[in-house]
Amino acid sequence: MGVVIESSVWEPNPCLYVFIFLCCFFSIFLLPYSSNKSSSLFEHGFSTSFLRFQRNFLLIFSLASVMEGLWSVFGEYELVNYGVSKEQMVLFLSVGYAASLFIGTFLGMLSDFIGQKKVSLVFFILHFIVGIWKRTTTHPSVLVANICLSLASSIFTVNFETWAVLEHEKQGHRQDTLSDTFWLMTFFESASLIGSQVLANWLVGSNVEKGIASPYTASVFLAIIGIIFLTRGWAEDSKIAFRDYRTSFYTYILGDKRIWLLICAQACLQFSIAVFWVLWAPTLVADGREVHLGLIFPCLLGARMLGSTVFPWLISGPSPFRTEDCLVYAFIVLGFVFSIIAYDYQEIGVLVTLFCLFHACVGFILPSLARLRTMYVPNELRGGMISLSLAPANAAILLFLLQRGYYWNIENAVMLAFTALGLFIAAGCMHILKRWGKQPYQNWHKL
Repeated sequence: MGVVIESSVWEPNPCLYVFIFLCCFFSIFLLPYSSNKSSSLFEHGFSTSFLRFQRNFLLIFSLASVMEGLWSVFGEYELVNYGVSKEQMVLFLSVGYAASLFIGTFLGMLSDFIGQKKVSLVFFILHFIVGIWKRTTTHPSVLVANICLSLASSIFTVNFETWAVLEHEKQGHRQDTLSDTFWLMTFFESASLIGSQVLANWLVGSNVEKGIASPYTASVFLAIIGIIFLTRGWAEDSKIAFRDYRTSFYTYILGDKRIWLLICAQACLQFSIAVFWVLWAPTLVADGREVHLGLIFPCLLGARMLGSTVFPWLISGPSPFRTEDCLVYAFIVLGFVFSIIAYDYQEIGVLVTLFCLFHACVGFILPSLARLRTMYVPNELRGGMISLSLAPANAAILLFLLQRGYYWNIENAVMLAFTALGLFIAAGCMHILKRWGKQPYQNWHKL
């Protein structure tokens, strides 16, 4: 008599979705009753011009976030559908990070120099070209498409935050309202990524092989909307001369040790996020375990949404915490999360819990670092500073991909351990930044 071994696919409890949703709901709508100022979701105390600006910005930012998410929904499955091998996948991923390192590093400086509008147009044009190419070509070049999308991701990370800050300053809005924009950016980005997954699965339908090209059409359509919005609704001033920009960048960015601490912390965070998205699926399905990854993905982004809602509670309450103190503890928590995962913990429920904790901390850290950049970095140099902070992260992940993908000299646990070390270093940077103090922004020269 044969023995039948039943195999089950692990899925998160549906109550987890309800729990995250309710936590986000109460965190947002109870905020005005426990803080010394209203949230920008509530119109009390905010001018009509500010609300109009913020809503228009979050609309275009969410549109860009959906486009970024559409390309990552199927990921490896799409590459397999084009006949790409595992070795070629590693090559394409490495080339993408190389493009971000050698070209994307200068896109932030280009944004400061020629203006955010032109660089944002490049973002939407890149998505438009890749969408048309994949829709009209039977076997499009994955290598070229990956380079274009990597450059678009670099623009997305750098350009929209810089635009929000500069437009906020140009329109004369209150400086303290920027913090609300920062956490709402993280919140809406996470929600848009979940929405992109829902949209892509709805467009594809039940026949994945025939419908896998449908998201490309949606990307083209969204890119056209973005281009129309930028060309008609965004006026931009002339930018600084190259010689003045170079002098100011050397003085205020390269010559300030506090900025280097921020760069190090941002680089460690970006590296940890990249390592997570490369290794989270292999970690869950290790030893032949079957896991429904598509149902875990919304939990992770929901946790990041929840983490972003914690930010206004800590900085706008009756006794607000100092941002550097909060970041020290958040980075330490992330370091311990990766340390536990590095020891190859096998329980899926524990791993998913750790993954959600990681994203909750990331949801808090992203607006916190953006707030510190506003305190320390001149707005006119912000894009160059952010792109400079991405360069070490891209270089590190490229090195690890080559070592792991081609030479097999490094294991996943070692990558996770190095990530944990980097996060502990980021915590140390925030501790030192707190001790060195802050130079008042109003004392800096205006470019």
